[in-house]
Amino acid sequence: MARRRRTRARRRAGVRDLLMMTVGGVLLGLGYVHFGGGFGGQPADSGAGAGGAPVAAVVDVAPAPTDRGSGHMPAPKAVASPSASTARAKPVAARPVGGARRFGFCHTGGGVNCVVDGDTFWMDGEKIRVADIDAPETHPSRCPREAELGARATRRLHALLNAGPVSLDAADRETDRYGRKLRIVSRDGESLGSVLVAEGLAREWEGARRSWCG
Repeated sequence: MARRRRTRARRRAGVRDLLMMTVGGVLLGLGYVHFGGGFGGQPADSGAGAGGAPVAAVVDVAPAPTDRGSGHMPAPKAVASPSASTARAKPVAARPVGGARRFGFCHTGGGVNCVVDGDTFWMDGEKIRVADIDAPETHPSRCPREAELGARATRRLHALLNAGPVSLDAADRETDRYGRKLRIVSRDGESLGSVLVAEGLAREWEGARRSWCG
C-alpha cells in the first residue's frame, strides 16, 4: 500500500515538473521574441520605422562612461536627421538664354530657333514677340518700302540674336492675341528692340501698328 502511494506521489511530481518546464519554455520564448532575438540586445528593426523605412532620428546607444559620482549611465544622445531648411539647395542665379543657340530663318510655319521677321522669332519651340517695338511686315508687305525695311529688320534681328546670350523679360501682358509670348529681349541691359529703333528698322511700340507705306 505504501509503495503505491509513493508511486502516485512520484507521478504527480513528474507531471508538476513537466508542467513547470513547459511554462518556463513558453515564457523564455516570449522574452526572446520581445527582445528581438536575444536578451540584452537591440530589437531587430532598430533604425527603421513602419515597413522598414528609416526613422527621422536614431539614438546613439554606444556605451558611454558612467558618472563616477552617482554611478548612473548618461542619457543616450539623439542624432537628428538634417532638417528641411538645412537640406534645401541654395538658389541658383538665373542665366540669360540664347548663348548656345544658332538661329536660322523661318518666314512661315513654326520652328525651334529661328527668326520670322523683325519683331518675331522662335526660341526653344516658343514663339516670341519683341514687345517694345513694331517692325515692318514681311508676309505680306503692303508696299515696296515696307518689304525692303522688313527684310532688313529681319536680317538685323537674326544677327543680334546670334551675337550672344540674351535675356527675356516679361512685358505688361503674357501673350498677344496670336498666342505669342510678349518679351523684352535684351543683352547686357540694352534692349535689342531699341537697337532696331535706333537704326530706323522699327518703331517703339505705341499700342497699335501704323502703316510703313505713308
